[in-house]
Parts: sequence; structure tokens; C-alpha cells
Amino acid sequence: MRQYFGRKLLIYGLTFFVAVTVNWMIPRFMPGDPVASMLARARVSQPEALEAMRAYYTNLFGLDEPLWRQYLNFWAALLHGDFGISVWVFPTPVATVILGAVPYTLALMIPAVLLSWVIGNRLGAFAARRKVLDNTVLPVGYVLTATPYMWLAVILAWGLGVVAGIFPVAGGYAFSLRPTLSLEFIGSLLLHWALPFASLFLVALGGWAIGMRNMIIYELESDYSNYLAALGAPQRLIRKYAFRNAVLPQITGLALQLGVLVAGALVTEIVFSYPGLGSLILKAIQNQDFFLLQGTFLFIVLGVLIANFIIDIVYVVVDPRTRAGMTGAAA
Repeated sequence: MRQYFGRKLLIYGLTFFVAVTVNWMIPRFMPGDPVASMLARARVSQPEALEAMRAYYTNLFGLDEPLWRQYLNFWAALLHGDFGISVWVFPTPVATVILGAVPYTLALMIPAVLLSWVIGNRLGAFAARRKVLDNTVLPVGYVLTATPYMWLAVILAWGLGVVAGIFPVAGGYAFSLRPTLSLEFIGSLLLHWALPFASLFLVALGGWAIGMRNMIIYELESDYSNYLAALGAPQRLIRKYAFRNAVLPQITGLALQLGVLVAGALVTEIVFSYPGLGSLILKAIQNQDFFLLQGTFLFIVLGVLIANFIIDIVYVVVDPRTRAGMTGAAA
């Protein structure tokens, strides 16, 4: 098992290195100049002052160095936990800006991913053995899983927000409130959270339900199911074994789909102006904030890699064949 996780850690380490390198390269190949963007917002009219400010900010952000030197400086700062200073909200550190947005994204992502996976698998398992439910879940699931996250977000915002007026359509909480632990503020948080969560949850739910429904049918037609039925085993026991075997590919699918779900969450946040990492990425692009863009992408990459590693550990725990294979390899 040490060898297995050692290989996994090596693969994730190489993936992290490549992802961080690409993350560093992307902003520098984007058109525009972050220092020029800052000076444009400053509205300085005197040429001497403008040139002095340009030289100061260029030196401060290290943009006067050669690219290879900037790359090495980036890694040196990263290893010390320094993500740089934000151009958009200068002189606030990038880490401070990101930490203010991370709770919103996690509060949106974690419930949407876990609940859609659990409920979708249960719905798919029920649909596989009930024809009436199958005729309902299957078409609805196909429609949901084929629906883009941002399109469903727009529909929910228009239907339940603009037309019905039940939910707010922008922000993380009411603009008239200040963050406190009061019931009024928590209620406002939940109201603003509901529609972004619903759009992520519904799209993911359809995919998991379809996948589990197809896997259950496959398992119920396999040799071991037919053998158990021939021995007179009750259908409840056969379905229990079928579900336990069918859920294993769904765990693998969760690891594969995690990046797609994160991307969907970021786009959904932009639709609802939800103050998470998606909105930060949009602001960073609009203001040509290299350092905020790098820091946000870095946090997302690190989060996805850690989540995938946790899923690998869970897969080893729940699948005895994997542990048996490790034991056989070691022997």
C-alpha cells in the first residue's frame, strides 16, 4: 500500500508542477499590461509622475525581470506561501482576497457535489428496478445532464428570481447587511445560496442517476446475480450486492467529473455574481490582475488534486479487490 500511495503522490506532484507552470504562463501570454491598467484607474495626467509610478509598480511586481527570473521568483515566493499583491485591490495580498472568497465557493461546491452524488445514485438504483420510476428518471436525467450549468442558472434566476421574486439573483447576501452571526444575516446567506446550489445540484444529479441506473441493470444481469438467483437468494440480497458493485465506478466517475463540476461552479458564480472564486477570476481577467488569477487557479488546482487523492484513498477502502491486488503485488 505504501508503494501504491507513493506512486500516486509522485503522479500528483508532477501534475501539480505542470499545472502551476501552466498557471504561471497563462496570464503572461494574455494581452494587456496590469501596470497600465492600474495607471489608467489612477488617472494621473502628469507625464513625469506617470512614468515614475510605472517604474515603481513594474519593479514592485517584478515585471522588469526576465521571464525565467520571474518564473524562479514565483516558485520561491510560492514555497514561502506568498502569492503576491493584487493589482485589482492594491495593496491587498492575493492570499487575503482569496481567503475571503473561498468559504462561499466551498459552501456551494461541497453540498452540491456530495448531495447530488448520494441522491443521484439512490434515484438511479430505484429507477433500475421500478419501471414507472425508470420512465420518469431516465428522460429527466438526460435533460438535466445535457443542460449547461450557466443556462440552467439563467433559467432559475429568471423564473424563481425575476418573475416569481422568491430568491435574490445577485450577491452572497443582502447589500444592506453586514457580515454578522445574526439570524437575519444567515437567512440572507441561505437565500442567496439557494439558486446557485440548485443549478449545480440538478445538473450533476441527472448524470449520477443515469450512470447508476445503467450500472445496476448491468450488475443484475451479470453471472453472479444469475447464480445467486438460481440458488434461491432473495432479490433484496441480490440488489444489495449489485448496488455495492455498481457504486465503485461511480466513485471513479466522481474523481473524473470533479474538474467539470468545479468549472460549472465557477461559471454559476459569475451568473449570480456570487462572491466566490468564479467571480474573482472574472475580476482578475477584467483588471488584468496576473497575481490574483495565478493565486485563484492555484487554489483550484490544489483543491481538485487533494479531492482526487482523497477519492483514491476511499476507493482503496471500499473496494477489497484493490487491497487484494496490492497484497498480491507485494507478495
